[in-house]
Amino acid sequence: MKTVDLVRTAAANTVRSKLRTTLTVLALFVGAFTLTLTTALGAGVSDYVTKQVASLGAGDVFLISKASPTSTGGGPQKYDPATSTASSGTANPLTGSSGTLSATDITTLKNISGLSDVAPISQVSIDWIRAGSSDKYQVSIAPTSSIARSDLTAGTQLDAASSQRQLTLPDEYVKALGLGSASAAVGTTATLGITDLLGAHHEVTATIVGISNASLLSSGAGGNAALVEELAQLQKASSASPDHYQVAVAHFDATATAPQIDALKKRISAEGMSAQTIADQLGAIQTVITGITGVLNAFAIVALLAAAFGIVNTLLMSVQERTREIGLMKAMGMSNGRVFALFSLEAAFIGLLGSLLGAVGAMLLGIPLSAGLAAGPLSGLAGLHLLLFQPTSIVGVILLIVVIAFLAGTLPARRAARKTPIDALRYE
Repeated sequence: MKTVDLVRTAAANTVRSKLRTTLTVLALFVGAFTLTLTTALGAGVSDYVTKQVASLGAGDVFLISKASPTSTGGGPQKYDPATSTASSGTANPLTGSSGTLSATDITTLKNISGLSDVAPISQVSIDWIRAGSSDKYQVSIAPTSSIARSDLTAGTQLDAASSQRQLTLPDEYVKALGLGSASAAVGTTATLGITDLLGAHHEVTATIVGISNASLLSSGAGGNAALVEELAQLQKASSASPDHYQVAVAHFDATATAPQIDALKKRISAEGMSAQTIADQLGAIQTVITGITGVLNAFAIVALLAAAFGIVNTLLMSVQERTREIGLMKAMGMSNGRVFALFSLEAAFIGLLGSLLGAVGAMLLGIPLSAGLAAGPLSGLAGLHLLLFQPTSIVGVILLIVVIAFLAGTLPARRAARKTPIDALRYE
């Protein structure tokens, strides 16, 4: 029997016992359907997170903060005036308690070879924002917004070098502040209210230069260095305490290798500070996503393993029913290898049929579902496709299931190949 005839015969034999084959295909369908959806979910969320993290800033930037001492035992840690921080983790600018970066720390960072453009960033607390005669609304400014890039729907990015006080706002503030549209809001002036450490109230105006889309990784408004510094000085009031900063940013060589970046981190750590890159932040988020999709994929694999036992059962019964047919084929000269290949191909065809139906079913459900969510509940997260069906992933799922089905079919195929023609023809 030629190879083409072998394939044609295997395909025809697949549907000889329609009920058994249908039940086995349904089991594979469930596994393929689930695995395709979970793979698309992981790809969609990962793609969105990657885009969002990439928009936060360049890959050659360290975000540096004061390192928190870690306890090596199970009980309370002894107080050390040189390293201990307040239990809340929030520093008091009046007392200059540790937990924040001091001017000395900034100087230390500037003296570390391999770091450049070291800049401290103050954290400010804003009471409210309004535009013109609008109502006042709560708002917050991310400490690193002055050096991060936003996913803008209108306007331009913040200019860190500008002396003009600049502001970017999430698009949800456009309607609330009565600014009309995102494009109309660009160039208008907003007023920020702030309370200093002595309880006095201050107002600061800033120009809105951009309107940002909602993001899973960042929220609130953004302010350039001129605005953040102005707010920080007002918040500090007339206090003569030394300056303390929540974080600092520093650039390193964009062509630096991973070992060189790790060496820089160790040098910063030796000075009592910790450094993170954008890639580090992405890695932490991706770990969570991978864990979630891994659990979901595990359920799909369990379904596929159950389906594999169904394939074994289906083909074993087929071998039993076709014993005389097997004997006749071997008596006519078909080799053991050809008989083995015939039944293995039948298993592979069952796997191919189940995986194709499952993958197509997942796409028929997932594509409109993802589009509906993007236009409805998730419309605020621009660029998010919750289910992203990638051709390579779909092909990978199909191949995986075909391989599982093929392996499951090797046991009954081996049993069929070992039958002798005489015994098989005598079988009743």
